[in-house]
Amino acid sequence: MQVGFYFDQTRCIGCSACRVACKDWHDIPAGPENWMMILYNEQGKFPDVFVSYLVRPCYQCIDPVCIPVCPVNAISKREEDGIVVVDSEACLGNEECDSKCLKACPYNAPQFGPEKGAKMRKCNYCLDRHLEGKLPACIEACRTRALDVGTLEELKAKYGSIKEADNFKYSERTKPAIIFKPKQ
Repeated sequence: MQVGFYFDQTRCIGCSACRVACKDWHDIPAGPENWMMILYNEQGKFPDVFVSYLVRPCYQCIDPVCIPVCPVNAISKREEDGIVVVDSEACLGNEECDSKCLKACPYNAPQFGPEKGAKMRKCNYCLDRHLEGKLPACIEACRTRALDVGTLEELKAKYGSIKEADNFKYSERTKPAIIFKPKQ
């Protein structure tokens, strides 16, 4: 089984409620470390303007490239649900490691805090909540209902199988677990 995300790009207004909920739930201090990022894309000139947003958590890739490059095997993929998790205690930290996981990930999901010796962390699909049968904090916070989660099979049955959206290119190498309703 593989869990994943659904993102309706036509509904997202870029409010950052998902990002704030993530930081709040995981006690991530204000600053550059963001496990949920919001990308903004603007094109054209008035009166033909196009604006879109893209959420970028860890997409819980089916074939994550961050795992094999970690020199201390601090990153693993749970067999029972496909969630990619980090053992931050095993991580060497931002001073001793050359950040191969961050460099390998095409979505910049691995994050280090700004402090010296910060350990790598990333979106973990709110594993603690998932194990209790609850939705991730970002999903509950989205007031426009642009986000959803479930198994990839459930998401495909409910929303289709579109793998690309504005400002997002699907990687056949990593196979991110995400389904889109793209903004045209």
